[in-house]
Amino acid sequence: MMADALVYGIVVILIILNIILLMLYYSAKSNPYYVVYDEETKSALKRRVSSLKEDLESELVDFDVEEWEKTLEESIDEEVRNL
Repeated sequence: MMADALVYGIVVILIILNIILLMLYYSAKSNPYYVVYDEETKSALKRRVSSLKEDLESELVDFDVEEWEKTLEESIDEEVRNL
């Protein structure tokens, strides 16, 4: 009697576990974590990234750290005064 209930409980748990695993499988199958691009899209993305990198590098050349620090200190002082 007790063994029958134990076997029944294990079977129910295994069925529920299989349902959960099937749901996870179909979820992962419909929403893959990776995307496959064709060659044209890859090259367009590479050009865009290269362009953004060049833009960022040119902005970093013009970036003044002292001016940034001064602006940051002023904004912190203003926030402190507003408290």
